[in-house]
Amino acid sequence: MSFEFFDKLSQDFSELLNDKKEYNVVIEVGKEENKKTFTAHSVVLRYRSSYFGKELENATTNENHIKTIIKPNISVQIFEIILKYIYGGIIDIKNTDTKTIYELMFNANELELKELSGKLESYLIESKASWLRTYFSLVYRSIFDSNEFNDLKKFYNDIIAKHPNVIFESEDFTSLQETALISILERDDLKIEEIKIWDYVIKWGIAQNPTLPADLKEWSKENFEALKMTLRQCLPLIRYFHIPGEVIWKKMSPYKKILEEQLWNDIIQHSMSPNEPVTSLVLPARIISNLELPPRIIPTPKLPPRTISTPKLPSRVNEPFTSSSIINKEHFAELSSWIDRKSTTYSLTNIPYEFQLILRGSRDGFHPKTFFNRCHKQTGTIVVAKIAGTDEIVGGYNPLAWNNSKGVVYRKTNDSFIFSLKNGNIQNSILSRVKNNYRALHYLDDDQDIYGPTFGDDEFVMKSISDFTQDKLCRCRFKSCYEKSIRTNDEYFSIVDYEVFKVIFQTVRFDDAVSLINKIFPFP
Repeated sequence: MSFEFFDKLSQDFSELLNDKKEYNVVIEVGKEENKKTFTAHSVVLRYRSSYFGKELENATTNENHIKTIIKPNISVQIFEIILKYIYGGIIDIKNTDTKTIYELMFNANELELKELSGKLESYLIESKASWLRTYFSLVYRSIFDSNEFNDLKKFYNDIIAKHPNVIFESEDFTSLQETALISILERDDLKIEEIKIWDYVIKWGIAQNPTLPADLKEWSKENFEALKMTLRQCLPLIRYFHIPGEVIWKKMSPYKKILEEQLWNDIIQHSMSPNEPVTSLVLPARIISNLELPPRIIPTPKLPPRTISTPKLPSRVNEPFTSSSIINKEHFAELSSWIDRKSTTYSLTNIPYEFQLILRGSRDGFHPKTFFNRCHKQTGTIVVAKIAGTDEIVGGYNPLAWNNSKGVVYRKTNDSFIFSLKNGNIQNSILSRVKNNYRALHYLDDDQDIYGPTFGDDEFVMKSISDFTQDKLCRCRFKSCYEKSIRTNDEYFSIVDYEVFKVIFQTVRFDDAVSLINKIFPFP
């Protein structure tokens, strides 16, 4: 039988950390004004961390037999946590923000504290997944600078396998580390056509060789060799024999010199005679299909026959005005005026439209797919979104029908517009009408798991991997499709809530009009 006294042991060693009598190591952390010096004991550091063991071997000893280690890349706050872990085996992250926990994981890994870094990695995946998705680019690129963090790499690559455009269509795709690109190409479940993978790999390889001529016709043998050498780890991972024959000549033949002659001959042979054996290695096709849920069918109840009477014509105050959790009656009046291109705003009693609520994020969900499921074929719609952390309300008007059918296309219209509405600290509304009518709306069918409504070239776009309120991927940037920017910056943001309204012109029934006229101009 054995008794364990780990709590007391941890407490005693934690107190040893504060003992200034017997220390023989000084550790300087932080930079400039945020610098601090800690004291420690070499015997504890050596046995708790192999990193400190190596550092102590190389550190010089002063006349007082004290060794100094300098770590300017670790903050004071994080090193305090690490030192308490080294001595007492306990860390408390209850009131620590997620970014600090993420940095703590990285620093613990650098100091070869595998137990701590592994525990924090699991914690982030299990408890802070939404934060990891929001800061996708920051975390994804940093973890591939290390041979560790395999669980985090799998977490992100699982997302990329399902939504490859998150990385391939990112503005900084070509700066991706080779190890990260290889880990993506190795996936059998990468949901993207193989010829597109070829295109992206070529794009990445060319970007690594900035001296290559812009015109492919000017490339020398040495230029092709340079690209081939750059892509030597990536090219074997492309599934060449699952690329349709009709695109091989158009897309691949210009770069055939970067492939082995036997491989290129086999690709051509297979495109013409798919059942003939080839010499080159044939990788299995990627599993790019995914099970889609059938569209939700909402039964339409039978309504009783309408009884038409000739009541007193009511004042024009519409119930939909009170149904918004984001905008008010004044906003509805302003939007109505913009739709009709009025120079003055409609009065609250003279608004010619009903605004019928189709979708509310807080009621129906914030996944991008929900938008197209509920708004498919809906014409004449207003989207409004409340930006998180500000008073800003942004949105857009689409006079055309939203469409979730196949194809990635722009839609042409002269009547769409995007806007920012006055609210709180936002003193003035901003109206920006379409300028390039051929690119007024952007429907991205292949990415409707990521993209919601998209106006122009992301001049107002709602984008998310899973939840518009969690992922900071929405944006309003100024390009050339609309007259002006509707925000003072083009930073990515998340939202608090959003709503979609169908705009319906209110017609007065003939009987009501006759009744009203008779009251104003009674017969003698």
